[in-house]
Amino acid sequence: MASLSLQPKFSLHPNNSILHFHPQNKPQIIFFTRKVKIKTKTKCSSIDPQQQQQKQRESFTRKKKSVTETEKGVDPVGFLTKLGITHKAFAQFLRERYKSLKDLKAEIFTRHLNLQEMASGFEILGTHRHKEHRVDYMDWAPGARYCALVGDFNGWSPTTNAAREGLYGHDDYGYWFIILEDKLREGEEPDELYFQQYNYVDDYDKGDSGVTIDEVFQRANDEYWEPGEDRFIKNRFELPAKLYERLFGPNGPQTIEELGEIPDAETRYKAHKELHKDDPPSNLPPFDVIDNGKEYDIFNVVVDPAWQEKFRNKKPPLAYWTETRKGRKAWLKKYSPAIPHGSKYRVYFNTPDGPLERVPAWATFIQPDAEGKQAYAIHWEPPPEYTYKWKHTAIKPPKSLRIYECHVGISGSEPKISSFNDFTEKVLPHVKRAGYNAIQLIGIVEHKDYFTVGYRVTNFFAVSSRYGTPEDFKRLVDEAHGLGLLVFLDIVHSYSAADEMVGLSRFDGSNDCYFHTGKRGHHKYWGTRMFKYGDLDVLHFLLSNLNWWISEYKIDGFHFHSLASMLYTHNGFASFTGDLEEYCNQYVDNDAVKYLILANEILHALHPNIITIAEDATFYPGLCEPTSQGGLGFDYHVNLSASEMWLSLLKNTPDHEWSMSKITSTLLGNKSYADKMLVYAENHNQSISGGQSLAEILLSQGNDKAPQSNELLLRGSSLLKMTKLITFTIGGRGYLNFMGNEFGHSKRVEFPMPSNNFSFSLANRCWDLLEKEGVYQDLFRFDKDMMKLDKNEKVLSRGLPNIHHVKDTNMILMKDTASVWTKPASIRSY
Repeated sequence: MASLSLQPKFSLHPNNSILHFHPQNKPQIIFFTRKVKIKTKTKCSSIDPQQQQQKQRESFTRKKKSVTETEKGVDPVGFLTKLGITHKAFAQFLRERYKSLKDLKAEIFTRHLNLQEMASGFEILGTHRHKEHRVDYMDWAPGARYCALVGDFNGWSPTTNAAREGLYGHDDYGYWFIILEDKLREGEEPDELYFQQYNYVDDYDKGDSGVTIDEVFQRANDEYWEPGEDRFIKNRFELPAKLYERLFGPNGPQTIEELGEIPDAETRYKAHKELHKDDPPSNLPPFDVIDNGKEYDIFNVVVDPAWQEKFRNKKPPLAYWTETRKGRKAWLKKYSPAIPHGSKYRVYFNTPDGPLERVPAWATFIQPDAEGKQAYAIHWEPPPEYTYKWKHTAIKPPKSLRIYECHVGISGSEPKISSFNDFTEKVLPHVKRAGYNAIQLIGIVEHKDYFTVGYRVTNFFAVSSRYGTPEDFKRLVDEAHGLGLLVFLDIVHSYSAADEMVGLSRFDGSNDCYFHTGKRGHHKYWGTRMFKYGDLDVLHFLLSNLNWWISEYKIDGFHFHSLASMLYTHNGFASFTGDLEEYCNQYVDNDAVKYLILANEILHALHPNIITIAEDATFYPGLCEPTSQGGLGFDYHVNLSASEMWLSLLKNTPDHEWSMSKITSTLLGNKSYADKMLVYAENHNQSISGGQSLAEILLSQGNDKAPQSNELLLRGSSLLKMTKLITFTIGGRGYLNFMGNEFGHSKRVEFPMPSNNFSFSLANRCWDLLEKEGVYQDLFRFDKDMMKLDKNEKVLSRGLPNIHHVKDTNMILMKDTASVWTKPASIRSY
């Protein structure tokens, strides 16, 4: 159950870009509006209260300024200074971006209490069970005129569960709110207390005390209340009803003029005392309110000291109220759910262009129909006894990353879509045995077509139903943590699927809900939609999405896919020479950059151990620099050039002509950022996106041809080992390998699609290759020893490698005190 009230953990002041954490027990500064005597060594002076208050505020402001600006070291161009870069245009761009980021945060704080609330929209949007036997639904659709929830629970009726103007309706920002009341079972009576709550989700047997409401009030009367004190508790409408009747009833004034002026407090008090001077003694608390007429002391409350002491000694009657709360058994006996677990539903809008149905944007479980053209949201609210119970705690990030990249659907040996449970039972133990310390999952977030590998996301808060349920995915993450593996998610916030019936495109009938209008709202080449990152509600959606995967599924980090698509209005399809002018010209989407800065600030503040990885082919300056120093705040960035280099060498250059200098410079990349680099010899792109894996190039002549001779296999295996070893020892702080490449999986991946008659024959992994003695087992042992080399000798975490000698003529590359001879023809083993 989501709560509307959030416990603020931190706030981000509009005038500062640094997160300020407020200690729980920090005393507040209170300004009293009264004269203060300031005692000095020579005399006592009377200071005007307004002057004193102003001095205190100025002192507090100076202190805050000195802490935030001096100690925290905020510098919009700090990383340029650190790296010794002088470029006036880019430095000015960074300063202007810093100012606009402060303005953006100030705008955010006009709508949200703090940045934690900004990134916690999932607590109130979508469907959520409320303790008062109901389900609340909220969604954002500013272009709609009417909103209703339709599904099999109400016969797909667009009028049964609706929100209209004047009936809940929507707020000024376009957020629609619908309440679905649980149905009272036949023969059951409504609750006697309007605040009756049910413990539906947790501890489903707890709370059924069997104490009746009459017994609760009797105990309260006997042990807590004085006689008559609970009168207005039992009859909560009596007082407002009498007040309404007095002001607007048949005997009261009918107009504002007849109402006249309301006398001051002192006059009313004297009139009240005169009216009740002959009343008999009462046991009610003897309060007298007296207005002294002082500006700084509006009124005094005079009370009997004996009664006040008695009141202070009483304990609040919380124990009585908790006994009115019932557990799940009582709920099941009295109510049936307004929308049962597993129900199919969609949201219905009436728009200027007519009615339409959409899958709710914040839905957490989606199920496409048989043809894949239409989808339904599934109300996921399993009984507590079937809800997954976490067993393991998240692990701290290691100093170096050895990432095993996976796609759950193709992780099995059979020609079908594998499940979360299959992956948990079969693949996770292999990853642990292979020596990796993290897995990176691609294609997990719900997407329309399986063959898109998960990169055309339709529903950002839902795990793909192709692989199982949300509980199955929680088990996968939990078991990975139990094995000591971090779990990273490949997140796609750089674009979205353009499909209207299953995604966010034209969600409320308009063209500018989540995305830009016109050409800018469409990717130039991929046919996807581009987010409007400058809109507060879009930021609310995307930031909440990141926080959701951590809060709900305990994800340890994110790999931000294809940042170039969002950082530039040309989507990264332009030539880059390295001139800083290219990173601050009119083609840079400054709103997208500010979103990434906000995302990293919020994620690292809410979840200090989170890891963020940037995939950017353009190497945008400052990717991994602190946000307080003008950077974007990522922990790692991916060196995309390494895999392209190896593919080019293997396909186009004879191995005896390889340049050691080129290999070294490509793997080291920009030395200024090499310490934050994640590198790989190949990833899923070579296996999935229509390309060839290195093993396919070196170990076979194609899937339809006979295998190579043993001599060629051995030579290809040696080349494969060499490329991996050089990449692993020179490349950076992190290393990534795609599932199966650790043992030289030589078959390409081909997802079922019309071009192959939707065949699953190549949409799997041949794990049986590991069972046979030969080149594949040899490659696996080599890869396993590489992982062990980092675990024991800290190869990745030592820092930048010290390359002693590089010679192209003899093809020698020497690192530290060990030399690696890379002449391919001479390599036969490792």
